[in-house]
Amino acid sequence: MSTATFVLAATSSGVLDVIAAFVGGLIIAGALVWAVQFGMKVRDRELPRPVPGDHPHLPDTGPVREQSEIREPDEMPHGEGRERLMPYDLHHSGSRTGKDQRRRRWLPGSSGSFGGGGIGHV
Repeated sequence: MSTATFVLAATSSGVLDVIAAFVGGLIIAGALVWAVQFGMKVRDRELPRPVPGDHPHLPDTGPVREQSEIREPDEMPHGEGRERLMPYDLHHSGSRTGKDQRRRRWLPGSSGSFGGGGIGHV
C-alpha cells in the first residue's frame, strides 16, 4: 500500500464523520419541528381559555373573612352494656366550640419547644 491510499482512507473517514454528524443533526431538527407541530395540533383541540366573565367574582358583601375559634374534643360515647359502638353511632364532628374563646398565650419561663433553650416548664 502506498501513502496515497492511507491519506485517502484518513480523509474519507473524516468526511464520513462530518456527513454522519450533519445527518444526525437534520434528524434531530426534524424531530423537534414535528414535536412542535404535534403540540400545536393538540393545543388547537383543547377547550378555549375562559374569558374574564367566566371567572368567579366577589360577592356583593365583599370578601369572605377567616373565622377562627377554639375547639374542644368531644367525649367518646360508650355503648350500653357490651354492645359494640358503630360508626353511625358517632356524630359528624369530633370536637365542639370551646366555652373559653381566649387564645392561650405563651407564658414567660416556659419552654416553647424541645431544645428551645429555656429552662422548661416551672
